[in-house]
Amino acid sequence: MSDIFREIDEELRRDSLQQLWTRYGKYVIGLAVVVVIATAAVMGWREYKYRQYQEQGARFGAALDLARQGKNADAADAFTALAQNADRGRASLARLEAAASKAASGEADGAIAIYDQLAGDNSADQVFRDMATLLAARYALDKGDPATVVARLQPLTNAANPWHGLAVELTALAELKSGDKAKARADFDGLAKDNTVTQGVRQRAAGMVQVLGP
Repeated sequence: MSDIFREIDEELRRDSLQQLWTRYGKYVIGLAVVVVIATAAVMGWREYKYRQYQEQGARFGAALDLARQGKNADAADAFTALAQNADRGRASLARLEAAASKAASGEADGAIAIYDQLAGDNSADQVFRDMATLLAARYALDKGDPATVVARLQPLTNAANPWHGLAVELTALAELKSGDKAKARADFDGLAKDNTVTQGVRQRAAGMVQVLGP
């Protein structure tokens, strides 16, 4: 008797499945097609991005080769072109390299302009924006108003900022250039005792303290 009930139960399930398929089969097929197309699109996009990433890497390497060969103007142009259509991170690196190439070719104003553009670009990662601010200040110090350089660096001198050691060092140099020896010495002395900054920064700061004297 149990076999009969089992057969009846199975027959009912088959009938139910048949009815469900008759009613909803076309939707199941449609869903399956959508899944296949979506999967293919995702895979295709990943492949495209991978090829694009490889191409950008090759262009970045070629621009670096130009810089190493001393062809700084050509390198700056190559990095600038790459930055226009590269992914966000590589575009920021390309802009930094373009500015460095400008500076190496004697175009400090051009370098500062690129650094300032990157520093003010809200779409770029903060670490790149801060680095651009730091480097712009470094070149501006050679030719600009020290007070302006100090103001430019002030947001980076916070101890929580990863660039604060270099920012304070440049700030002290700007203060020294403006004639404020006491303030510069105090900043150098603080850096020399700051274990959160790099050893190079501490050593340079300690050397400046000795040079400046009491």
